[in-house]
Amino acid sequence: MSGKSKPLSSCSCPELAAGQRVGAGAGGRGAAARLPQEESEAQGRGRRANPSLGDPAIVKSPSDPKYLTLQNGLCALLISDANNMDSVPSEDSSEWEDNDETEIETDEDDDSGAEMDEDKENYEDDDNDGDDEEDPNNSDDMEMEELTEKEEAKKRSGTEKLNWSSCLLDKMTVFFFRSDSSVSVVFILQSAAALCVAVGSFCDPEDLPGLAHFLEHMVFMGSLKYPDENGFDAFLKKHGGSDNASTDCERTVFHFDIQQKYFKEALDRWAQFFIHPLMIRDAIDREVEAVDSEYQLARPSDANRRELLLGSLARPGHPMKKFFWGNAETLKHEPKKSNTDIYTRLRDFWQHYYSAHYMNVVVQSKETLDTLEKWVKEIFSQIPNNGLPKPNFGHLTQPFDTPEFYKLYRVVPIRNVHSLSIAWGLPPQERHYRVKPLHYISWLVGHEGKGSVLSFLRKKYLETNSVILFKTLLNTRNSTTKESPEIWEEIQKIEANEFYFQDQADPIDYVESLCENIHIFCKEDFLTGDQLLLEYKPEIIADVLNQLCPLRANLVLLSAASERKCHLKERWFGTQYSVEDIDKYWSDLWASDFQLNQDLHLPEENKYIATDFALKASDWPDTEHPVKILSTHHGCVWYKKDNKFKIPKAYIRFHLISPLIQQSAKSVVLFETFVNILSHNLAEPAYEADVAQLEYKLVSGEHGLVIRVKGFNHKLPLLFQLIIDQLSDFSFTPAVFEMITEQLKKTYFNILIKPEILAKDVRSLILEHGKWSMIDRYRRLMKGLYTESLSSFVKGFKSHLYVEGLVQGNFTSRESKDFLNYVVLNLQFLPLLHPCPVQFRVVDLPNTHLLCKVKTLNRGDANSEVTVYYQSGARSLREYTLMELLVMHMEEPCFNFLRTKQTLGYHVYPTCRNTSGILGFSVTVTTQATKNNSEFVDKKIEEFLLYFEGKMRLLTEKAFRTQVSALIHIKECEDSYLGEEVDRNWNEIMTQQYLFDRLAHEVEALRSLTKSDLVDWFQAHRGKERKALSIHVVGFGKQEGDSDVQQSLLGEIYQLTFLPPSSYMKNTSYIRDIRNFTLMLNLLPYHKILK
Repeated sequence: MSGKSKPLSSCSCPELAAGQRVGAGAGGRGAAARLPQEESEAQGRGRRANPSLGDPAIVKSPSDPKYLTLQNGLCALLISDANNMDSVPSEDSSEWEDNDETEIETDEDDDSGAEMDEDKENYEDDDNDGDDEEDPNNSDDMEMEELTEKEEAKKRSGTEKLNWSSCLLDKMTVFFFRSDSSVSVVFILQSAAALCVAVGSFCDPEDLPGLAHFLEHMVFMGSLKYPDENGFDAFLKKHGGSDNASTDCERTVFHFDIQQKYFKEALDRWAQFFIHPLMIRDAIDREVEAVDSEYQLARPSDANRRELLLGSLARPGHPMKKFFWGNAETLKHEPKKSNTDIYTRLRDFWQHYYSAHYMNVVVQSKETLDTLEKWVKEIFSQIPNNGLPKPNFGHLTQPFDTPEFYKLYRVVPIRNVHSLSIAWGLPPQERHYRVKPLHYISWLVGHEGKGSVLSFLRKKYLETNSVILFKTLLNTRNSTTKESPEIWEEIQKIEANEFYFQDQADPIDYVESLCENIHIFCKEDFLTGDQLLLEYKPEIIADVLNQLCPLRANLVLLSAASERKCHLKERWFGTQYSVEDIDKYWSDLWASDFQLNQDLHLPEENKYIATDFALKASDWPDTEHPVKILSTHHGCVWYKKDNKFKIPKAYIRFHLISPLIQQSAKSVVLFETFVNILSHNLAEPAYEADVAQLEYKLVSGEHGLVIRVKGFNHKLPLLFQLIIDQLSDFSFTPAVFEMITEQLKKTYFNILIKPEILAKDVRSLILEHGKWSMIDRYRRLMKGLYTESLSSFVKGFKSHLYVEGLVQGNFTSRESKDFLNYVVLNLQFLPLLHPCPVQFRVVDLPNTHLLCKVKTLNRGDANSEVTVYYQSGARSLREYTLMELLVMHMEEPCFNFLRTKQTLGYHVYPTCRNTSGILGFSVTVTTQATKNNSEFVDKKIEEFLLYFEGKMRLLTEKAFRTQVSALIHIKECEDSYLGEEVDRNWNEIMTQQYLFDRLAHEVEALRSLTKSDLVDWFQAHRGKERKALSIHVVGFGKQEGDSDVQQSLLGEIYQLTFLPPSSYMKNTSYIRDIRNFTLMLNLLPYHKILK
């Protein structure tokens, strides 16, 4: 279901322009232009793309998208992926069984590395520590959290042909290219649909905050035609699909994907949300608890707290002041006190606002447009239209033009952070989407290269000094008013390059984006309105700049040092804050015409912008998988020329392996400090490459430094060489060392206070021998480090290495070898004396049920994390697929039992775990200590597993085969963009398994499985010889005996607080000391899952 979604800038209400770092560049969506398969490499060498004119080799697809308006007022955009019209079966064709494809849900080339990801709720757990490229060394935690949460948050009858110009194309369809007289066919994708309702939390009744969000949850709970609760989710899971929904200020979005042959039935089931949802009283009472759990999960977030605090400063009566999330108080307890019938009000809200003429739907599938049109008319025409006018908040242009907004707010943060945010309230900017003035301004103000604000601050080792920041921001503002359109044109060129050669998006993401675009942009700009700079109008930019004056700014200072001054408390999230007028000295200084700082200037011409988009001629035989083209004692490089996607991009990845890293907690901390300083040193010289869509990431992996570089291949070698040069010439000053270690202390602290990450850290500490936990690293760092220690470590690290690399994309084999040679030549290291394992050895758990129960490290957090893990052991590839299949069978019953029926928490999921080659599975529930005791939740997980055991005994052959087929479809799906293939290959290299055709072997194994294999496998792990480990991270609340819950823990963390078991789990073996406990256990041998 949804993560609560309400980014202020997405509303038609005035926007908040924040004076903070803003990343440049368009986010890519949709299908990327492909060069023809049939074109010779010699022809390709001479091609050049001209984004401003469009590529003349691109022609329109015969499957132009259609834009429909049904008789009930619903608008629909139809997208056909029917690449070859002759091969597309009709809806009644027997060929359906053989022609449907599906794709696995994966994140686009996750280069983040800047946060410690908890286990993902999918089939492949990121427990695979051989590829554990965690990087806790993020110097800007506030920005990281806001970006992550906004990313999570954003997911809350005539026929008319759309005649987009050939240079923009119908990006929703598969692209066709002319090469002589032939047409090339590219990808087959998952079917997907998204529906956007033009109503959101702004329409919440004053007496029922959160009702729009609650309704988004409730429509999933069965319909008149399909009455089973969670029936839609069960149908999707059964057929390899997924879904989600989100509620925004003025929009609510639903979306799903599924195998193509089940798409029509899925559409019909999904449409019933809007035709006749049941919303029975019993389900209402239970789902309120899910909404409340979601609210509790959101409370310990500084970004959410700041957002809600800013909303409270709006004018009285403005919907921005509303509490959008909703919780048990607003949706259950208060209505009960006032005799409000929430059931009746919910249905009234649905009837009023879920009307067809408020909605648009986007569908994308392999069917022809005629078939899609038939389906959409048949299914969605049943949605009622009440004829009421749509909600409109366009007249509310200045909610923040109040004295309360133009003040300084000191806020006590949850995390250890000291940051200043500056915001201005602006009129709605959506109508200026072709100009994008805020994007242009943020590009300049947020620039990190030479002459930028951040560069100036870095030189003074200050990234958050309020006086310097405000003054330099205003100096930059003054300089931008004098500048010419050259910079705007450079930004336009960079983003046009990215747009025309962007990676193809997953259909589910693409339809979600488009259905929102339809509400915002003109028809001709549905595809480009959110990405391209289309018009240069300096007067519009100047108008926005003129509103960014000091006296109209809102300042929010997050700092633990302000705690004694903060006596006010925000109602919903309990944020402690104070408010004061901005000191007259500062306001007078900011308003004065001070001299422009000579260290600041506009960005120089960018040397990293690609201009050569030719495909290189191959100098190596085409291969399906990477091949090792160079191997020496110093290292090796794997290579694969892209012969599938045909784009002028490439990926370069190198792993610099050293045995020094895991020698002690101190060495791990020194290594992470080294990587952080290296990133700091690169920030300014590499920023131009970043804005030119060349991406890089340095990751402090468990066993080495990981260098990731990707983008247009034309200038990619320049960026790679810059990174290696900085590594070779690494140096630092004592001031930089002090700054980075202080930031690292905050980062460790902020990671440890998250219950879900602490749970992973504890589990890893128990299972993986020789791995230094986050709390070990934090405690060692707090003891202090010296610059001499870092210098000595770096010297030792660079003296002996083994380097493994992968180059994929538009490079030749000769160029790929040059990358490894450049590393060896410039770093001048010696080979390792002995091979360095890239895995940890895992302890062999005893045949019993273990319990490790620790208190969360944030006294203001009620959230508890309960994970029950079952260790399987060193298994084969066949048994790995068996474990995946088991978890796939478990997903929907787990959700239905533990969340829908038992209402234990919002996050409930099983996971297939691969811990350094040792298999296992787990069930995780995030609950609240204000509602449930963690041991009670553990017992409920046991009840679920008993219930599931009964289901497994009754499993039919048909149900088993259906699930096997769904998992096979996921594994057989073609990659939608090059990064997916690279990620998979890189994982094989990072773990030194090199089984590049792993998916084919897994499919072969799946085809050999029987129903009895699966049932026996589960029962074997649940029998008397079970190896179970319960990890509890216990929140603060009355169910855990906490009477005086403090707001936050702002002191230091030196050790875990272990809690004894209660009567619920008196028969478990209790772990009181992790190190002493694991010393008594045997270690399993190193294991790789190869056959």
